[in-house]
Amino acid sequence: MGTAGTRTDETAGERRQLINVAYRLLGSLAEAEDAVQEAYARWYALPHGRRDEIVSPGAWLTTVTGRVCLDVLGSARARRERYVGAWLPDPLPDHTEWDHGHGTDPADQMVLDESVTMAFLVVLESMTPAERVAFVLHDVFRYPFAEIADVLGRTPAACKQLAASARRRARAAPAPATTAGQADAVRHVKAAWETKDIAALVDLLDPAAVMTADGGGMAGAALRPIEGGTRIAQYMVAIADKAPGLELLQRSVNGVPGLVARRAGAVLTVASFEVGDGRVTRIWVVRNPEKLRPWARDGRDPSGES
Repeated sequence: MGTAGTRTDETAGERRQLINVAYRLLGSLAEAEDAVQEAYARWYALPHGRRDEIVSPGAWLTTVTGRVCLDVLGSARARRERYVGAWLPDPLPDHTEWDHGHGTDPADQMVLDESVTMAFLVVLESMTPAERVAFVLHDVFRYPFAEIADVLGRTPAACKQLAASARRRARAAPAPATTAGQADAVRHVKAAWETKDIAALVDLLDPAAVMTADGGGMAGAALRPIEGGTRIAQYMVAIADKAPGLELLQRSVNGVPGLVARRAGAVLTVASFEVGDGRVTRIWVVRNPEKLRPWARDGRDPSGES
């Protein structure tokens, strides 16, 4: 009885780590939560004798979570081809921002560091499922290749090659701006957007900047990326003209400065930025209300409905 209780406590204590792994593998809080729940369901489905034989329940749960995530990633491409418009990872609020009314929201479990910035997650999206699993587990969480081999069903040497290939993709991404530099750029963008100053926005945006929006067919959003600083500036001002009463707030998004747009207290849009040489090079805009649920501090649906 005492051993069973200890084991239950031990496995329950792994949930935070598993959520962090699964979110980085999938880019979706809801899918991460489902993957972790599936891993626990498989754990509790084991006969007691089999559970007692497992030396490290945490390692077992990580392996199973990784395999579940690998299956999800394998089917994600087909599902995202049916997605309306661009698909972006879920934006994460700071711990002071997420809706405490939901109690067990996985956002409360997240460790916000450079491995969850929108820029980094978008790079992860460019990797094959196997590359992503090998890279995240080894380079981010420092799991040995021998354990990753159990997840991927490949040799440790093959997993090492997958991680190396993924690492090359990650290195090709632009170096992130300092937090202070990012905050300055976002603050200036906010001011220019609020005053609908197209010229100021053009100065703040790289001429080759790209804006990608995710409405998921549930909220208005450009279905294709908008390219070029001038076009983006014009689009931003046009949106401001169509959205009276919108309140812009500078907030932490995935651990770095970003912008949140609210109306009547409901979060409608969360924007992430990539900054290089003092100018904004990428903007990722999430408007899909299903991805904004952790931001609904007052317990209302992000769409504004009660």
